[in-house]
Amino acid sequence: MSELLNMFTGVNLQFAHPWFLLGLLLVPLLAWMRGERGGAPAVEFSSTALLKSLGRVAESRSGNFMTGLGLVGLASLIVALARPQGGQSTTQMQASGIDIMILLDVSGSMMTEDYFMDGQRTNRQEAVKSVTKQFIKDRPNDRLGIIAFAGRPYLVSPLTLDHDWLLQNLERVHIGQVEDGTAIGSAIISGLNRLKDPTSKSKVLILLTDGVNNSGKVAPETAAEASKALGIRLYAIGAGTNGIAPVPVHEPDSEKPRLDPFGKPMYINVPVEFNETELRKVAQIAGGHFYRASDTESMANIFGEIDKMEKTTVLYKKKEQYRDWFPWFLTAGLALVSAEMILGQTIWRRLP
Repeated sequence: MSELLNMFTGVNLQFAHPWFLLGLLLVPLLAWMRGERGGAPAVEFSSTALLKSLGRVAESRSGNFMTGLGLVGLASLIVALARPQGGQSTTQMQASGIDIMILLDVSGSMMTEDYFMDGQRTNRQEAVKSVTKQFIKDRPNDRLGIIAFAGRPYLVSPLTLDHDWLLQNLERVHIGQVEDGTAIGSAIISGLNRLKDPTSKSKVLILLTDGVNNSGKVAPETAAEASKALGIRLYAIGAGTNGIAPVPVHEPDSEKPRLDPFGKPMYINVPVEFNETELRKVAQIAGGHFYRASDTESMANIFGEIDKMEKTTVLYKKKEQYRDWFPWFLTAGLALVSAEMILGQTIWRRLP
């Protein structure tokens, strides 16, 4: 019953002594007993046949009303004994205080298809986006933002707790939105500029790239020194394999792959090699860690490891305000019982 009231009124209802509510089972029992027994006769006859000619038989409406008053009054008194309390309860959740900016490489080399997802070959960008989505979903209490970069960085989403909106923006990220290249140093500086909130307990940069810095105006080592000076940890993840990998052939000045006579994308096998020396040095300078993600599983494990290291307790505050309602039920019950007694001795009094 209290759940239904909560649903329709938005008010929380509880009983301090709910066991008294079992007394409500007596109400229908008393109603049945009074209906079976009926009231005491005012005049006794040896036979009621003599009264048939005096009028038609009808139920006493006043008697039913009086009975109802008494039963409702009794029910109100029982509910009053259970001490009903109504009020509102609010729960406030505080964010963890960890701000995380994710730096995603969207250079042309991220189209290399040397990853597998669900048994299907896929490119580095789709693999990175897939594990990034899961990482975002696993951290609902953190403010996260995304910066994509190729020849220069650009903002995908500022720090936000609205992760649904964040995921929608991540879905729109694709290669070719800015000039090609790999501006790692500029991306780090851009991420640092987005982590200026002095109230944050912890600030983190996660860099995902498959190449070495070849664009931008800031050297990665210089950006790492700035990150260290600001007390912002940097986790660098190197994506890609070493060896031969298929790369789709694109039409000039177009993002669409070139198709063969059968309408399928054309590929060429090219040698790929990941140089982790620079990234490892950048992560070391910034007081963070470097990880090598040669396949989708290892990349997911890396995100899981970062997720564990950057955990903090989330505080919940619950505020409850309740007010006793038993005086209302007590007053109503006494009024109804008193009304039954008064009416029974006045206007609806039965003659002896």
